[in-house]
Amino acid sequence: MKTIKYKALLIALLVGLSTFTMAKSAKTLDDDANMAINKFIDETPGGDPFLVKAKAFLVFPDIKEGGFFVGGKYGEGVLRHKRKTLGYYEIMTASVGFQMGIQEYSMIIAFTSDAALERFLNENDEWDTDVDGKIAVAEWNSKEELDDVEFKDDMVAFIFDSNGLMGSFTMEGTKFKRINP
Repeated sequence: MKTIKYKALLIALLVGLSTFTMAKSAKTLDDDANMAINKFIDETPGGDPFLVKAKAFLVFPDIKEGGFFVGGKYGEGVLRHKRKTLGYYEIMTASVGFQMGIQEYSMIIAFTSDAALERFLNENDEWDTDVDGKIAVAEWNSKEELDDVEFKDDMVAFIFDSNGLMGSFTMEGTKFKRINP
């Protein structure tokens, strides 16, 4: 009985989060992605050469996340190679555990190897990070330039332009799905 309540609460939360950002046009997603990339480049020394060197990168200009024991996040974004759009994706996460708060932020996930990009592209329009790979959140000294930092992971995430507060210790699963805006 409790699992049914948790599932219903989780579905309601995900639907609520997704209605904030759903139904964006391709042009709007591209424009928002361009603004997020420019902000990332302005705030991150070496950010532009790093993105050019990456095999490809996902840009999620506006991810909304919230939770109170049960949580989720949702955002829509663009897959880019250099500056060319390859497709549009959504990110959806469900989580359970000790968590509380709400936040929104931008995120860029850079694919640093051909193998990681191929795995992502060949997953029949859906990709689950818990099954196929892990994404490392980038850590570097803000005085270092990104092109001087060696990331040993195939996928590196950069979170920036964050608003709100979210504290958590949870188990979660993240799914990426190709969309047609």
